[in-house]
Amino acid sequence: MTTPKGPQLAVLSTADENDTRSATQILQPSGWPVPKGYANGMAAEGRIVVTGGVIGWDAEERLADGFVAQVHQALSNIAAILAEAGARPEHLVRLTWYVVDIDEYLANLKELGKVYRAIFGAHYPAMALLQVARLVEKAARVEIEATAVIPR
Repeated sequence: MTTPKGPQLAVLSTADENDTRSATQILQPSGWPVPKGYANGMAAEGRIVVTGGVIGWDAEERLADGFVAQVHQALSNIAAILAEAGARPEHLVRLTWYVVDIDEYLANLKELGKVYRAIFGAHYPAMALLQVARLVEKAARVEIEATAVIPR
């Protein structure tokens, strides 16, 4: 008998087993530290919903003032897009954040956590964060892409 090499994988359901409406699973290899504010991986079956890059402007294309305010508006915009498809925050499986200043992101983690939880609750999908030279809208500080899966 051989022992498998590499980490073992724990699959943690994010839904009550009787609730088929939000059957995403968090993928957490055993022995790995539990990440804070994101998941290492997610698994889900159903209808895929994706957004384009969403920035922190309102319906009149006015950008919010400041980094945290732009994140708040961008996440609110994503929630509105998901709702159009019948998706809820717990259906999110991935967020990719593009920021123009990673130090600005790091300096605002506490406030960002509050904003995130106010909009999406305590559901943390797989996430990536990248610093970019700039975004299409010069005054934009952040752009976020989202992927959700609505269970069948």
